[in-house]
Amino acid sequence: MAKLLYQGHGSYRITTGEGKVIYVDPFAGEGYDLPADGVLITHGHYDHNKLDLVTQKPGCQVITHQEALEGGRYRTFPLCGTEVEAVPAYNKNHKKEECVGYILRVDGVTIYAAGDTSTTDAMAGFAARHLDYALLCMDGVYNMDREEAQKCARLIGAKHNIPIHMKPGGLFDEEMANAFDAPGKLVVRPGEEIQL
Repeated sequence: MAKLLYQGHGSYRITTGEGKVIYVDPFAGEGYDLPADGVLITHGHYDHNKLDLVTQKPGCQVITHQEALEGGRYRTFPLCGTEVEAVPAYNKNHKKEECVGYILRVDGVTIYAAGDTSTTDAMAGFAARHLDYALLCMDGVYNMDREEAQKCARLIGAKHNIPIHMKPGGLFDEEMANAFDAPGKLVVRPGEEIQL
């Protein structure tokens, strides 16, 4: 069974049932002790792509927004026995052509890694995909605020909605996480690992 360790801010680590390790947007917190089989970067901002935190195994696959969005086309990749599909992510602070989100299929579970975004046109089609987890940013400065994230959660229709990226310069905001009102809300604090 796959596990997700939330490291804080927009950073987390997914470990597959076979022990493959995938980091998403490495930057913050602890939990970089496991060497990576794969790394996903949603965009080039410094707080999402600190690759030097991650020890890469030989053959580690690093997918950035540049590979994921090639020639205006969102690509799908095999990664560590999983499938990773790039999807749109954008807002006034993140250009559509320089930022992506990802939908991962890991051990029969689907995870939406939204990246830095606000509401996108693509989200309207996500409910039909019956996603299991959505990790949604909501700092209200560089990304959508909590109210918009709550609307996105309802639009996306994932079984579980996890608030992340809540406070610029901070790992986590307890007050913001507790105030997040969405179906299947799941609060995961930095350093906590959940089974998916």
